[in-house]
Amino acid sequence: MAQPALTAKTWRLGFAGSPDFAATVLRALATSTHEVAVAFTQPDRRAGRGRKMTPCPARREANALGIPVRTPSSLDSEIDALAELDCLVVAAYGLLLSPTVLAAPTHGCINVHASLLPRWRGAAPVERAIMAGDSVTGVSIMQMDAGLDTGPVYTRRSLDIKDAGGEEVTAALAELGAEALLDTIAALPESTPEPQCDAEATLAPKLTPADAVIDWRRDAGSIARQVQALTGRMPAFATQSDARGRIIRMRVLSARTHASTGKAAPGTLVQHDDSWRIACGSGELELTTVQLNRGKGTPLSVADAARGYPSIFTPDATFDVVNDVDQETL
Repeated sequence: MAQPALTAKTWRLGFAGSPDFAATVLRALATSTHEVAVAFTQPDRRAGRGRKMTPCPARREANALGIPVRTPSSLDSEIDALAELDCLVVAAYGLLLSPTVLAAPTHGCINVHASLLPRWRGAAPVERAIMAGDSVTGVSIMQMDAGLDTGPVYTRRSLDIKDAGGEEVTAALAELGAEALLDTIAALPESTPEPQCDAEATLAPKLTPADAVIDWRRDAGSIARQVQALTGRMPAFATQSDARGRIIRMRVLSARTHASTGKAAPGTLVQHDDSWRIACGSGELELTTVQLNRGKGTPLSVADAARGYPSIFTPDATFDVVNDVDQETL
């Protein structure tokens, strides 16, 4: 059945999202001419050293804006509320929506996705783009269907991401996505979304703890992109054992690449004057900022880390390749 014709107006919207990316989009909607009648977010979760129940960023933003918040385990229980909306805006919600939910609002559901679809469909488009070495990514505003980010696209906006970290790119895309969303809604009476080309699709699966493990057998460039992509979310790390057999975990927060200067095995620390590098399968990775599970666990320049922990930063010491990782290791 054809959807009702759209006319330019103040829309009655719902919102579904959870992380900081979503909170930025929600803030833009709430300060626009449109009404945000309800926000759906993920439930509070335990976080931090105290493991206290903590609301997600989108819920905190909605509370600050005075928007009613609901945290259902499934939006299928919210069909009556959804049916009262002109449209549901979705941004990094974290749950797939059923066909019943997608059809409930008068004009369906619109998604703000952090990639240039059909490239990087899935849960981790920013990190996968950086790790793959993409120099450009962007946002897409699409009409949602039952597939995973497969719906037709209204708007795409590009962003140069060369040398930018995952946290920085995500924040920039949130702002870009919010602007593109408002422009898309304003133009909807005259807009028709374009189908995606499935043959050009790439997938961006959810990050797992294994994605943070540094395999020093890889080339230095790919490890540097891993560090760049993951800092701020789940930093890349490596481990070694001390003289007592205790595990030392080193998170690499920033680094740069160099050509190989010798024949050291992958994972071997190499000192160059005041700098420290680790030999990779090809090239060397110079550490610039690290975080150790020692002392207060604060980020340190590698020079400060080497002065404070000389037993770790010893020429020819080696870092391991970790195969089995769980959340407690991170």
